[in-house]
Amino acid sequence: MEVNGCLWDMWVEEALSKLESLKVLRSLRPIQLSGEIARQSTCNETSPSNPSQEFQVFDGPREWDRASVEVNISESTFQKWLHDVPSSGDDNDGMYDNIRADDKAEASKRKLRKLIIFSGNDYLGLSSHPMAAQAHGMGPRGSALICGYTNYHRLLESSLADLKRKEDCLLCPTGFSANMAFMTAVGNIGLLIAGGKPSKDDRVAIFSDALNHASIIDGIRLAEKQGNAVAFVYRHCDMSHLDALLLFSMDGDFAPMTELAKLRKKHGFLFVIDDAHATFVCGKSGGGAAEMFNCETDVDICIGTLSKAAGCHGGFIACSKKWKLLIQSRGRSFIFSTSTPVPVAAAAHAAVIVAKEEAWRRNAIWKRVQDFHASTGIQVESHIISLIVGREDKALQASR
Repeated sequence: MEVNGCLWDMWVEEALSKLESLKVLRSLRPIQLSGEIARQSTCNETSPSNPSQEFQVFDGPREWDRASVEVNISESTFQKWLHDVPSSGDDNDGMYDNIRADDKAEASKRKLRKLIIFSGNDYLGLSSHPMAAQAHGMGPRGSALICGYTNYHRLLESSLADLKRKEDCLLCPTGFSANMAFMTAVGNIGLLIAGGKPSKDDRVAIFSDALNHASIIDGIRLAEKQGNAVAFVYRHCDMSHLDALLLFSMDGDFAPMTELAKLRKKHGFLFVIDDAHATFVCGKSGGGAAEMFNCETDVDICIGTLSKAAGCHGGFIACSKKWKLLIQSRGRSFIFSTSTPVPVAAAAHAAVIVAKEEAWRRNAIWKRVQDFHASTGIQVESHIISLIVGREDKALQASR
């Protein structure tokens, strides 16, 4: 069984080696944003073209306009970039690890190199306009692989990796794109190892629950369409159909995590879960379903969203550094999407910390689950309550 578990690591390493030989292995280079953009002068500045000042506008460039193109990166990141050393984004050599908030500004000044962005999509420089946002504005606007990956994104990824007990994490624009990126990447393993379209026997076999989310279904369909994977759909929660891989549902019941962990040890499949609804809600520290059922080490990859319990926006894939390199190199929905705006990444990072520390919020949710059961008599397993009405028109009628 241990040999089977190592096979996936071997296949991922082989795929990464092929990508590197083809010079198409993509890297994340974290940009260090400087202190707050000076905007105090705007408070007393009048705008002749907008007397109402509901939205303040200006007749020429101001000091904050430079912020949309001027950034800093650490010297270690610069050297790795210069010598084309592959990176999953952890180039800061622990610069922000375990640093108190009031010390981060000072730490960020150490060994930094100023760069000018020529590759962003912020054509008019509006991301740093005082009417757009405070502090850093929206941040550099572009793909994370080009100029949209900052120290704020790295902080969020590190905190999510810690929450999910994984080596690393890849931040995605949405939970939908996270599943799409993963499915595209996992399908590419057979393609890369075979050096072309894989044979029927060399395709990746994906075993998917019948009630999986649309993002998982669409990702699987795309991998199948490309000829890199073959999907097998098993009846909802029916373990007799399962041989290899799982991504799970959104109907409010839990995947049989303990049984799945046992099957993983028996068959050596890659165990992947979509923990969209359980993240921050389930488990002692909010680590999700895997923490709740004490099988975190059995789950290889955890996909989730920041638009539910985190009250924010975006998606993530908690995984190993090798898997992260592969997904950021082959996951098209990640590669070709503009990165998460800096204020959103910063807000999500704060939400991760708060959700982990303020356990009373989780306790309150579970008390309401118990109260609902007591008052209605309906058997519920979680805070997601699914009432099956029938046809779509009947469901819409019931909703109204």
